Parts: sequence; structure tokens; C-alpha cells
Amino acid sequence: METLFRICFFMAMMRFSAAEELKRNLNGVVGGNVTFPDPVLELGFLLGGRGTIALVNDRKLQIVEEIYTNKLNWNRNSGLFTITDLQKNDSGVYKVDSKKARVFYISYNLTVYDGAPTPAVETLTVSSDSCWLLCSVDKATSLLWYKDQEVQNQNSSASSLPITVHKEDRDSSYRCVAANPAENKTLHVNVRTACGFNETESGDNPKQRAYWSVIPAAIALIIGALVVWRVKRRLSEKRQTEDYAEVQINNENPQDGTFATSAESSDHFDSTVYSKLKLPEVTSAEPDLQATPT
Repeated sequence: METLFRICFFMAMMRFSAAEELKRNLNGVVGGNVTFPDPVLELGFLLGGRGTIALVNDRKLQIVEEIYTNKLNWNRNSGLFTITDLQKNDSGVYKVDSKKARVFYISYNLTVYDGAPTPAVETLTVSSDSCWLLCSVDKATSLLWYKDQEVQNQNSSASSLPITVHKEDRDSSYRCVAANPAENKTLHVNVRTACGFNETESGDNPKQRAYWSVIPAAIALIIGALVVWRVKRRLSEKRQTEDYAEVQINNENPQDGTFATSAESSDHFDSTVYSKLKLPEVTSAEPDLQATPT
């Protein structure tokens, strides 16, 4: 009987030790918040490296360490502790000790990181069928290039990371991600704009489609203008020819000494045009050629 009691006690101690050794990793970012997922609803403690940070008793929070006076919150409904305005020196091991129906606590290893840097992308080289993009940050961190949902290039500690984009992939979704264990920042890239694929692909460029559709219309207008100008010029020449009167000698009546004339007058002539011109009659008198005798 005593042996059985010792075995049960030993197994309980092993369970307690295993539970006490249970640790979870939590990550936070400077200026952010972190919530410990283990609740304390009525009675329990939040412990840190220097001892008790706060306790909950009769559903009331009492903060023991003054440095957490304005940093620690406890939710009466969920029973969760939250540390706000995290700083690097808040990194460490924390323990939530709930005394309700539990004789063990869980340890949390909190690591506070600087915020992930904001990535920027620039276009380095462009060719007719591809371009080279460079994602960069102001301090080394984990960088990743994604095409749709697939990682194309990555580096766990870098300040810049390149990628080659081919024209046939211009409709894919590209993004550069700067990440650390606590945070990541993503920059989506429109490769059509960044690589100028809109300008080089005539079939997909509305400007070029408009350009090629305007050219035939412009040529048709020019040809039409030339035809109209030619027709007007011919009409003008014809009118100028018709404005002149043609005067001809009428050879049909040479005895009466008249000249036949024909005249075609345009409407704008102000002078009178006669149909015939008649020469004056000349009377020939024979002179007295007889000489007076001397």
C-alpha cells in the first residue's frame, strides 16, 4: 500500500514538474502590446523575473511593481493580462499562476523586437521582355519577394533583395515583405507600371491602340482635303476661262465690211458686250485730176 502511494505521489510530482516546465514563446514590438493567453478569473498572479508583478483577488487587480502601474491591464471578463507600450527591457520570462482548479502555472518567454522596417522598391534595369526590381530597407531584416502566393527570393538578414520579373508574368501579383518574429510590413508592386510593360506591349497599351486607330482617319482627312482642293481649283480655272470674251472676225459676210464677234460673259461683268461690230462706211470721191492749161 505504501509502495502504491509513493508511485502515485511520484507521478503527480512528475506531472506538476512537466506542467511547470511548459513554456510558450511570445513576441512583441516596441510600442506595441502583448496579451498572455492564460486567464486568471478570480484568484491568481502575474509573475516576472523580479517576483510578483500583480495579483488578482476577489476579481480586483492589484499591481505590486510600480513600473507596471500604467502598463498592465487586466480584463475582468476574459481574465487576461495585457502589457502595453512594450520596450526592449520588457523582454523576459513571465508566469501566469491561476489558483482556480489548477496547481501549476505556465511560463511565457517574451521577446520584444524593434518594428519591422518599411520596404521600398526601385527599378534598376528594364529590357523589352524583363526588368530587375530591388527591394530595400534601412536596416537589415528578413526580406522576401512573393509572386502571387509563392516565395521567389528571400534572405533572413539583408538590407536589399532583387528579383527579375518577366513580361509574361506582368499580370501576377508581386509584393516585397520585410519581417521579424513580431511584425511584418508588405509593399505591393504593380509590375506593369514599375517595369513599363504597359508602354512596351502594343497590344495591351490603350495609348498605342488609339494612336494606330487615329492614323488611318488622319490619312483619310488629308486625302479628302486634297480632293476638295483639286476640285475647287479646276472650277476656279474654268470660271476664269469663261470670263474672257472671244472676239472673231465674221468671214461669212465680207462684202458688207462687218466683223462677227462672239462674246461669252460671266455674270460678274459690269460692261455691255455687243454681238456685232460694224466698221464705218468710207465713201470714195474721185479727185479732179484734170490739169488747168497754162
